[in-house]
Parts: sequence; C-alpha cells; structure tokens
Amino acid sequence: MLRKAFVMSVGEGNEAEYERRHSPIWPELEEVLRQHGVSNYSIFLHPETRQLFGYAEIEDETRWKAIAETPICRKWWAHMSEIMPSNPDHSPVSCPLVEVFHLD
Repeated sequence: MLRKAFVMSVGEGNEAEYERRHSPIWPELEEVLRQHGVSNYSIFLHPETRQLFGYAEIEDETRWKAIAETPICRKWWAHMSEIMPSNPDHSPVSCPLVEVFHLD
C-alpha cells in the first residue's frame, strides 16, 4: 500500500457545503475509488485557513491517476469546482505532500 497526502482548499463560506457534499459522497464515486485500489481515504479541514488535507492509501500510482479519466470523477470535479479553487479542467487545485516521517 502506498500513502498519498495532498493539500487543497475550499472557498470562504463554503466549508459547510463542502462537508455536506461529502456526507456521503456519491455511491458511484466511492465505487470508482474502491475499484481503483483506494482505501482509508480521509479529508480534514483546517477551520481557520480553509485548507483541506487529504490522505489516502492506494495500491499503485497508475490506478490512482486513472481515476481522473473516469466520467464520474470528471462530473464530481465539475460539481465541486463552484466551491473550491479549481484548474481549467475542473480538477481541484492541489499540492502533493512529501512524507518525511511515518510510524507504524
């Protein structure tokens, strides 16, 4: 299992809406994530900065990257782009984090 961590953000005043849209996420999106080897996926909100910290365990990078090409992922990105900073393809603006410490 590989550990992925990344930072995104949510637009000011959209924190509750962001959480609502994830409670729960669309079943079709959950299915795609699981089919692509994603497990133990969490997103945390820093309430003062509106930063989102994402953590997921994945089986491999190729399958993780393939999620972005699925129609349901593209639809989700478009749905979320109105409440968070997004790229021209509607993917969330994100920054991958580098693991510097891990304790099992």
